[in-house]
Amino acid sequence: MLNIFTLANGRLFQEEIESLEELSGFQPIWVDLESPTPEEKHWIKQCYDLSIPEDAMDEDIEESARFYKEDNGELHIRSDFLIADDAEPRTVRVAFILNLANTELKSKGVLFSVHDEDVPVFRLLRMRARRAPGLIEDAKEVLLKLFDADAEYSADTLEGIYDAVEIVSNKVLSGNMTDALAGEVLGAIARHEDMNGRIRRNMMDTRRAVSFLTRSKMLSSEQFEEARLILRDIDSLDSHTAFLFDKINFLMDATVGFINISQNKVIKIFSVASVALLPPTLVASIYGMNLQFPEFAVLGQWAYPYVVTLMILSAVMPMWYCYRRGWLR
Repeated sequence: MLNIFTLANGRLFQEEIESLEELSGFQPIWVDLESPTPEEKHWIKQCYDLSIPEDAMDEDIEESARFYKEDNGELHIRSDFLIADDAEPRTVRVAFILNLANTELKSKGVLFSVHDEDVPVFRLLRMRARRAPGLIEDAKEVLLKLFDADAEYSADTLEGIYDAVEIVSNKVLSGNMTDALAGEVLGAIARHEDMNGRIRRNMMDTRRAVSFLTRSKMLSSEQFEEARLILRDIDSLDSHTAFLFDKINFLMDATVGFINISQNKVIKIFSVASVALLPPTLVASIYGMNLQFPEFAVLGQWAYPYVVTLMILSAVMPMWYCYRRGWLR
């Protein structure tokens, strides 16, 4: 899918392109390629004299090759953007190409972005640019606003994790922890920890990209100040992710502690029962031997009730003692 974005009266307008003739009739500041076909890549090459690298979407690309500047002035940035889907949270690799060096190129001042699926940050920027006149002035501004929206999207996701962790915390600290509830809590904690880690990694990647832009000396003074504010916002999120990491670990330890207490109660019952049944077992072992005990001669037919009563008393007394000590509560 090939979409272009043009500026009109300070607003950003989107057009979906389906042919080379349509593409030639616009002067966009942003060209977005979502899962581009070889034909669409050929249109970009023919219309803007720009070749999309074959390894643009590779996940195993070297870190040093993710941010670089070509001799012809093309600025290449490969950055990851978060998709905070509850069912399948993930990051999407986006390749940006920005050419501002050659004034003769038709692609001067145009940002090219290539990705495999739609990114929520892109939708957020498109919505804002349509509603807020003057928000975007050139291609560099588009790139900065995308990273700014990425930081805000991560902040919104962190707020959602705060609310979800609060619900989990109430369940853990309610004191009514069952095995089923413990399993549910552990699953929720694992999901929140995974999301928190993805946000932290996403912020690290965005920080690197914005820092590269500030070092490229291609930003105006106002854009440079905006990039500094984005970096400051990203730094402020680090403390929140660290706090959530600590709180999630606390809830994990508390839940595991409740599970251990529940298991210890079961083990304690079996331990008390084994101790209580040891005396009657000893009595049965002694009187079960084929020996002539003197009391049998005295008791006569009451010998068997005597042994049974002795066994019951030897079991009841340890149970009563354990109950008085509170070991059965």
